[in-house]
Amino acid sequence: MAPAMSADAEAWRVTLACNRIEAELLAYAEDLFADMAVQPTLLTDEPDPDKPDDWLLHAYFASEPTTEQVARLENAVASAAPGSASVEYLPPQDWLTLSQAGIEPVVAGRFHVHTGDHAHRRRPGQIGIRIDAGLAFGTGQHATTHGCLKVIDRLAKRARRFDNILDLGTGTAVLALGAAKRFRRARIIGSDIDPVSVDVAKANTRLNRERLGRTAGRLEFVTAKGMDAPRLRQRARYDLILANILAAPLVGMAGDISAALAPGGVLVLAGLLNGQRQRVVAAYRGRGLVPLIQPKVGEWPTLVLVKG
Repeated sequence: MAPAMSADAEAWRVTLACNRIEAELLAYAEDLFADMAVQPTLLTDEPDPDKPDDWLLHAYFASEPTTEQVARLENAVASAAPGSASVEYLPPQDWLTLSQAGIEPVVAGRFHVHTGDHAHRRRPGQIGIRIDAGLAFGTGQHATTHGCLKVIDRLAKRARRFDNILDLGTGTAVLALGAAKRFRRARIIGSDIDPVSVDVAKANTRLNRERLGRTAGRLEFVTAKGMDAPRLRQRARYDLILANILAAPLVGMAGDISAALAPGGVLVLAGLLNGQRQRVVAAYRGRGLVPLIQPKVGEWPTLVLVKG
């Protein structure tokens, strides 16, 4: 991912209506503007809960988008008609705060994931995770993140102990932070191919008053393509691996991920659609992992496997 715009710069917002499935898929459209030096930030939201299939896509550009770039967004939304997108100039201000102001908190198990505007809505007994997405994806809104957080909470309720945890494709570190808050003595490492995401993950760790470092009860973050990083290899084997990415890389990295998991370790996979589940499960069954549970949020299953 290329660098994104700064939080207090001027911006242009392109808004486009879409349906729920399109919104979920667009959350992963990181290559849509891969040719741009400064890529737009994509956000989706559901303006009316009583109309669950009516969503909006917002793309925040650092400079005025060209006609071709607007058309590219429209072409990415199958239900969109040409010329249906609106373009709005935003004067210099904290556009990021404005864009996140409407993001509702997410409750997944005991977790209450929120932006800064909604910390006061956390109820007694809930575990707060504040995520200011900034330049990286992941405020907890997506069904795959929601599913992973519920699994983390379920594992903690079963009093399972994890000492060495990997969050592969950490993004904003929401899963790493969830693991840190439920497994207080664990050593946690998060990795992402995007160095900007790694910086955001570190910032969110500080924001949540968690500690950075390499010892028990601390989190560290590294830039890595898949499992290809010396630090990830040094830390293996892990007793819990969280990988919320996409089906293709999950299958492609099945050998490396399985090898990095300790015997008896738990693997949580997400980012795949329901129709891709069998292919992903088969890739890991062939490497000695056994599926335990497969909870689903909408069209997005979360796979939980254990290594024999």
